[in-house]
Amino acid sequence: MARLSDIVIQNPQVTHFADLETLIAQAAQNGLISLEMDVKPDYIDTPRNWAWRLEGTFTRGVTR
Repeated sequence: MARLSDIVIQNPQVTHFADLETLIAQAAQNGLISLEMDVKPDYIDTPRNWAWRLEGTFTRGVTR
């Protein structure tokens, strides 16, 4: 299990929400089993439905 805050902290090069989505998908494809949404990503382009989008991205990454 990973926390979203840990992923954000460990990847300071990520500066846009779309890049975070890519990172989450890759983590899921690499074997991450669960993701805790413990913080709202603090990017200028973070959408209102950020948690729903990241959960969908994570789920699609796991099932690929």
